Amino acid sequence: MALSADQKQLVSSRLGRRVAAIAQDERSQSQNRELALERLQRRLSEALQIPTRRVPTRPTRASRERRLTAKHEQAQRKRQRQSPGDEDAK
Repeated sequence: MALSADQKQLVSSRLGRRVAAIAQDERSQSQNRELALERLQRRLSEALQIPTRRVPTRPTRASRERRLTAKHEQAQRKRQRQSPGDEDAK
């Protein structure tokens, strides 16, 4: 599988300059070589996949209301902390 220049740059940016796959699972050298090549191919294909971008969604009505309610409660707490003579400072 030959990679284009853009693909090589993408792989090197995600996996580094040197990409290796090691297999010592089997007793046979040829089987280990096959396993290593499969792992290398899997790593390269995963590095070349472009992740799908998250599409931002609007906040739900309930979440907006919860946020505003929390803001009003916090403001009320802060207002209660003030001394009675500070009401004119608003």
